Amino acid sequence: MSTTMTNRALGRSDISVSALGFGCWAIGGEWFSSQGQPWGWGPVDDEESVRALRRGMELGVTFFDTADCYGTGHSEEVLGRAVKGRREQVVIASKWGNTFEDGRRVSDLAPDLTPAYARRALTATLRRLGTDHLDLYQLHVNQAPLPEAAELREACEAFVREGLIRAYGWSTDDPARARLFAEGPHCASVQVNANVFEDAPEMFALAGEVPLAAIIRGPLAMGVLTGKYSAAPGTGPALAAGDIRSAPPEWLRFFRDGRLAPEWASRFDAVRDILTSEGRTPAQGALAWLWARSPHTVPIPGIRTVAQAEENAGALASGPLTAGQVKEIDTLLERPGS
Repeated sequence: MSTTMTNRALGRSDISVSALGFGCWAIGGEWFSSQGQPWGWGPVDDEESVRALRRGMELGVTFFDTADCYGTGHSEEVLGRAVKGRREQVVIASKWGNTFEDGRRVSDLAPDLTPAYARRALTATLRRLGTDHLDLYQLHVNQAPLPEAAELREACEAFVREGLIRAYGWSTDDPARARLFAEGPHCASVQVNANVFEDAPEMFALAGEVPLAAIIRGPLAMGVLTGKYSAAPGTGPALAAGDIRSAPPEWLRFFRDGRLAPEWASRFDAVRDILTSEGRTPAQGALAWLWARSPHTVPIPGIRTVAQAEENAGALASGPLTAGQVKEIDTLLERPGS
């Protein structure tokens, strides 16, 4: 396994991260909107979460991505526990922009895009994580208006000067918004939704041009690409009521009526053999596809258990898929240009 495969620069910053990170949405546990919409992934065992995060560190994962709203602060607290005494060994990213009452487990995810709120949110995040600085701070409002975003970019530059953060980025799927943030000298990343089913060519091109790290959320398509939910229509495992996939919001299109939608099961089955080449699990193959798409990608699959940490970290050993395999997947999924 080459050094290039296991470690890469976080965009144009001097921060080095593992090519694979772990996402910490799921370890935040359950939280809901005031109308009962689940925003989490169901109940979690905090002790197992800590063990899983530390197992990832043992296996070479150095990058951990969370957000203040995950579990209304709980994810940051659990991550803080896991890295205590290991802070200098890891790179921690968090996100801000969605409002909530700390620890109450209810949030309607209403954004606050003022610089004053960004500072208050950062102060609270540092407290929950038990650290005096963040390595990467990311705006967590995908479609934030450009004028407000420009002010927030300048606020982040101020946070860098004060030593509160080392770099910043935006979690957005819009190239124009990512480019606006990238005008700041300490912007190092864009966090973008991408996976075998949902390519992001414009964002990958932008990441290579600037350059930025393309931090990949949703790399396993909300669990579809693990193979766990692929089954005959109506027979796959049902999702618990506290899992966001059991009552998916409009943007979460893979699940319907508490189960994997049949059309996505069919697409997974079409590419399964390629993803499981060279002894990979489906999840490892899905991560390998992302590495093959761009040398700037840092996928951040979510984990809740030691077993998940071990499986995802195991993807590093095989590295990316080949260009031929990527083209074959494009053909099987009937992507334009294939």
